[in-house]
This record gives sequence, C-alpha cells and structure tokens, in this order.
Amino acid sequence: MTVDQAPTPPTERRSTRRSMDRALRDGRHPLNRFADSLSGLLIKLALLGAVNGLGIAMVLRLVALDGPWWAIASTVATTLLLDWIYLGKTKLPLKYLIPGTLFLVVFQLFPFVYTFFIAFTNYGLGQILDQDQAIERIERGSIQALPDAPRFDAVPFADGDDLALKLTDPDGEVFLGTPDGITPVEDLDTVTDDDRLVEIDGYERLSLGAAQDRIDAFTELRIPVDEGEIELTSLSVATERAQTRFYDPDTGTLTDETTGTTYVPSERGRFVSEDGTETLSPGWRVVVGGENFVRAFTNEAIRGPFLRVLVWTYVFAAASTFGTFALGILLALTMNDARIKGRKLYRLAMIIPYALPTFMTALIWRGMMNRRFGVINDVLGVQIPWLNDPTWAQISVVLVNLWFGFPYMFLICTAALQSIPEDLYEAASVDGASGPSRFRRITLPLLLVATAPVLVATFAFNFNNFNVVYLLTGGNPPIAGAATPAGHTDLLITYTYRIAFESGGGQDFGLGATIAILTFVLVAVMSAISFRFIRPLEEINE
Repeated sequence: MTVDQAPTPPTERRSTRRSMDRALRDGRHPLNRFADSLSGLLIKLALLGAVNGLGIAMVLRLVALDGPWWAIASTVATTLLLDWIYLGKTKLPLKYLIPGTLFLVVFQLFPFVYTFFIAFTNYGLGQILDQDQAIERIERGSIQALPDAPRFDAVPFADGDDLALKLTDPDGEVFLGTPDGITPVEDLDTVTDDDRLVEIDGYERLSLGAAQDRIDAFTELRIPVDEGEIELTSLSVATERAQTRFYDPDTGTLTDETTGTTYVPSERGRFVSEDGTETLSPGWRVVVGGENFVRAFTNEAIRGPFLRVLVWTYVFAAASTFGTFALGILLALTMNDARIKGRKLYRLAMIIPYALPTFMTALIWRGMMNRRFGVINDVLGVQIPWLNDPTWAQISVVLVNLWFGFPYMFLICTAALQSIPEDLYEAASVDGASGPSRFRRITLPLLLVATAPVLVATFAFNFNNFNVVYLLTGGNPPIAGAATPAGHTDLLITYTYRIAFESGGGQDFGLGATIAILTFVLVAVMSAISFRFIRPLEEINE
C-alpha cells in the first residue's frame, strides 16, 4: 500500500466478506458455477466415480481378507463423506481442505504413527506374520513323508494347464490324482491304446519330454488325501506325506505327534517346547513395549556401533554443511568480481554437479575411487584405499558430498551477494576498512541473514543423506563386533535401512523403527535449537 492509498474502512471490509459468504452459500461463486457447468459436472462425476470404485474395491478386499471392522467402516464413511462434500454446492472450503488433509494423513501422519507402533513390537525376520498365520505355516511345514508312508507309481497327465497324476498304489489299485483329491480310475471315463491308459476323464497322458518341460509345475502339485497329501519325488514316483504338528485352540498349544512334544506360546511370539530347549519358526508379531529402546542403549553389541554411527552422522553433517557453505562463498565472491571475463560460462560450469543425478554420479565416483583400477589412484600414482580403509572412506564420503553440495550454496551465496547494496562497501572503504574487514563486518553478516535458514535445512538434509553414503560405500567398511549391520561410513538413515532390510543380522523392523524415531527426535531438537540461535540474525535487517 502506498502513502497515497487510504486504508479500507472496517465496515467496508466486513461488507465485502459478507458478500463473499453469501456468494458461497448461494452457489454464485465462480468455482461453483464451473462445477455446475456440463464440463465441470462430467469431470466431477468421473473423479467421484473413480474414488467410489476405489472405495468399493478396498471394502471388498477387506471383507475377503476378514479385515477389521473399523477399517471397513472408516473406508465406507470416508467415501460417503467425499460424496456428500463434492456433490453439494455450499461446501467450497471443504472441497479444498479435504484433499490436502487426506494427503497429510496418508503420507505424513500414518507413516509416522505406524513407524512409532512398529518400534514397540518385535516385528522382524521370522516374526512378520500374525499368530494365526504362523500356526498355519508351522502346520503346513510339518507335512512330511513318514517312514511307513505308501509310495505310488506315478504317470503325468494334463488337460491344458490342469495337471494330474495316474497313481498306482502298492496293492495295484489305480487312481487319478488332481488338486481336488484322488478318484479310482475305474469310476472315470478312460481311453486306452495297446492296453495303456492314454486319457483319463479328459486328462491326456504326457510323454517324458513333455512332462520334463513342466517339471516345476508337477513338483508343486499337491494331491490331498485323508491323512495328508501326495506329491512327486520324481516323474515316476509319488509319496504320501502327512501332517505331524497340530494346534489345539482349547489349550493354545502345538503338539508334534511323531515325538509327543508339546509347544506353548511365549511372550516373545514363539512356540517353545515345555522344557525350553526347542523353538518353532516362524513366530508372530507381539508388542514388546520399550524393549527395542532398551536394547539400543544397553546391549553393548548394538549400543557401541549405534553411538559411533551417531557421532559420525553429526561429523558428516557438520563437515558437509559448513564445507559446502565455505566453498560456495569462496566461489561466489570470486565469480562476483566484475574483472573476471566469461563469468556466465564459469557460473554455468559450477552448477553441473547440481544438475546431474546423484544415483549416477555417485557410482561413477565409486569407480574412480577404486583402489586398484580407479582413475584417481592411476593419475596420482598411489594406492590410497579410498573406500576400504575406515578413515579414508569417511574422507571420501565427505569429499564427494562437497562436490554434490557446493553448487547449491554457490547459487544461494551468489544471489545473496548481489542483493547487498554497493553503498555499504563504498562507505566502508571511505572509513578505511580493509577487504577482510569488509567481509567480516558487512558481507558475512548479511550473507548469514539470507542463508542461515538454508544452513539449518542443509544440515538436516545431510543428517539424512542416504544416497551419497549408500551408493558410494554402502556404509562400509564394517564395524567389527557389531551385532547389527553397521559400517564406519553409515549415517543413522543408512544404518536404519540396513537394520530393517539387509540380511545377515538385519531385517529387524522393530529396532530399525526405533532408530528412525531417535533420528527424528534428534533432527527435530537440533532444528529447533538452530532456529532459536539464528533468530538474532533477523535483527540485522530491521
């Protein structure tokens, strides 16, 4: 507002606001008029149709999986609420708030809440299922061929993609075995050729070569019988297998009928024998409270590597942030000198690392830093273990990240330098200030005003800089004696990933979620403190 413009009287502002409210209620708002047009109506109906179709599909899927009632009810309620809002004419604010709120819940709140929940469970390798699924797996896994189990002479048959076996038991009786069970051949329609059955109830006999081409499918074929199932052990022999472990829902125990051992459920989500000497797999998810947090701080094999990774994360983030800032200032000051010819070309060259995809250039750097075949060692004529020695690997990660990060700081500092009035430098020169003094008293304070929030954000980004570390070193070299996958160049984010998803001591989602929550808390506290400290810089502009 300029000096000549008079402020709008409060009564006029209230009148304008009431007019807009009436327009919204009466449906006379331009957006409502577009929604009432034919094209707007068609677009709205198409989008609502897609939403309702997705809702119906989700409900049917949940019903088929015997999903929880609250999930089914919330899906139906959400779909009906969206229909009520978007088919109405007087709910314009909700029409814009609802999509943003849904995206916030789905992509922000739900992942955080779910991660928080997982941190208090034993969710991990061998304990991914719920108890009912674990019981089913254990029972299915106990199906085996018993010493006195009958063996059958088998001949493969097929009807298109449907497979079957002609089975001859030790007594000479012949059956047709299909995924639905066994049926005596004498009760079925058959076709013979030279006293050899070539077709049974629509199934045609396969040659040995044709059966061999489908050996994987025949190996997976299971023929149910009263006491178990029949499966092939070769293309000409099948064996009856029986289930040996059974769950008793009344007592909540599992019994192995071949050994007589009884297994009881434990608080850790496993079936354990009564004498505690044997544990069955898989287990199931259970809530273990703060056990994962206790493990992270009390188990020396976890605490030691975790603390080393934590310290290195701070060192890496600080070195990367202030290194890129210093390099960005230096290059920005150099390129800001009017005496340099071709500054535009130089500036363009400076931002090339920022424009290239990290996943590609990080792998190129990895090849260049190879100890035996890398171009860096070849040019320098040395054998530096850039990626194999703990100290050199950490130096390598910082150097490569400086290469990735300095163009961004260069752009920010260049823009900030060009916004500083030349009058300040002229006045300082008149007062006899030297170049370093002008930088310390004018350039740096004003640069910090513009870049301090960027520095905080950059520190938080480098604190969770997954790509550079994982693609360049994979977190290696490993830390000796660690009970979890941990390396000398691991950041908390890569450490969390390796705990949760890598095999060999990893795939512990509960502990991984715990480290993720601790990382979130550290970044949040660090950012809050940083913004509190940089607040006085705002007074420089006032």
